[in-house]
Amino acid sequence: MSNTKVLLADDHEMMRRGIRAAVENMPGWEVCGEARTGREAISLAEKFEPAIVVMDMSMPDLNGLEATRQIKKASPMTEILAFTGREEESLVHQMFEAGARSYILKTDGREHFEAALRALAAHKSYFTSEVGEVLFAKFLHGKGEVAPDSAPGRLTEREREIVQLLTEGKSNKEVADVLHISQKTAETHRAAIMRKLKLASFADLVRYAIRNHIVSA
Repeated sequence: MSNTKVLLADDHEMMRRGIRAAVENMPGWEVCGEARTGREAISLAEKFEPAIVVMDMSMPDLNGLEATRQIKKASPMTEILAFTGREEESLVHQMFEAGARSYILKTDGREHFEAALRALAAHKSYFTSEVGEVLFAKFLHGKGEVAPDSAPGRLTEREREIVQLLTEGKSNKEVADVLHISQKTAETHRAAIMRKLKLASFADLVRYAIRNHIVSA
C-alpha cells in the first residue's frame, strides 16, 4: 500500500521542518512537497496530487484562504487542513466555506494535528472544541456572519489576487509580471476594484484587505 501524501504550505522554513518531522513520524505517511506561498501550493498540489494539504493562512503572493479555494476547485478530493495561529471567527467560517474540513491552531498539541490528518485521510472533518464553538456559533446563536459590505466574495478570484499583491507593496508592473498579464490590464483591474468597493484611497484598500483576511496586519 502506498503512503498517504501530504503537501506543506507555510512561508516559515522552521515551521515546515517541524510539520515535516511530525508527518514523517507517522508510519505510512510522507511529505510530497513544500510550498512557501499559496501560488506554489496550487502548483505543487496539481503536480503531486496529495491527499492532504497542510495550509497556513498568512503567506505572501497568495494567501491560504485563496489557495484553498483554488485547490478545492481543481481537485475536490484533496483535503485541506488549515494550520494557523489565527482564530478569527470570520476566517474560520470562510475556510470551511472554501472547502477545508479541519482547522487546527499552531498552539494545539501534536495529538490534535495527527488526529486531524487521520480524519482527513478518511474524508472526515476534525477540529478542536474551541474552533468548533466558533464554527457553529452562527448556526446556534446567529453569530459569526460576515458583514455584507466587506464580504470578500464581492471580488472575483483574480481581483482578490490583485488586492493581495498590491497591498503587499507590489507595483502595477510587478502585479502584471506575477499574473502574466499586461500592465494595462493590471491597472484596469486596480481601478475596477477601487470602484467596486467604493474606496477612496490605497489606505482604504489595505484596511479592506486586512479586514477580509487577504493580508495580515
